[in-house]
Amino acid sequence: MTGSRSPRIERTEAEDGLASVVLRIPSDIREVEPVVELMAHHCFDGLSPCQRTTFRLRVALTEALANAILRGNREDPAKSVSVRAELGSDSIRIEVADEGDGFGWPTTTPVLPESLEDERGRGLFIISRLADRVEFNDQGNVIWMTLPRC
Repeated sequence: MTGSRSPRIERTEAEDGLASVVLRIPSDIREVEPVVELMAHHCFDGLSPCQRTTFRLRVALTEALANAILRGNREDPAKSVSVRAELGSDSIRIEVADEGDGFGWPTTTPVLPESLEDERGRGLFIISRLADRVEFNDQGNVIWMTLPRC
C-alpha cells in the first residue's frame, strides 16, 4: 500500500460460518486498487467465484472507495476510510465508511440526457446496478452493499 500509515487487515471466523474482513486505509486515492484486490482475495478465499460476481464486487467497491476518499473525506490525509466485508455462505456484505459529513441522495438520474453534465451520482448509480442490495446510514457516510458469493 502506498500511504504513510500502513493499513491493517483483520480476518475473523465465527462458529456459524460467518467470517469478516476489516481494513482501515488513509484517504489516498492510490490505495483504491490495492485495497480492491486485497478485499476480493479475502472475500473469495477458497472459492471459485463466477466472473460476473468478481467483476461486480471489484467495480462496486472501487466506486464506493473513490466516493469515500474523494467526496466524503475530500482527500484529507488526517482522515481514513474503513472497509468491512461480512462473508456468509452465499453472500458478501461490504461496508465502506468515511469520516466526512455525509451526502444526500442525488435527485437526478445520471444517465438521462439532461443530467449527463452533472458529476454527482454516477458512482452511486453504478453501485446500485451492480449490488443486489444497497443501504446507507442516516448521515450518509456509510454504504452497505450486498453481493452474491458464488
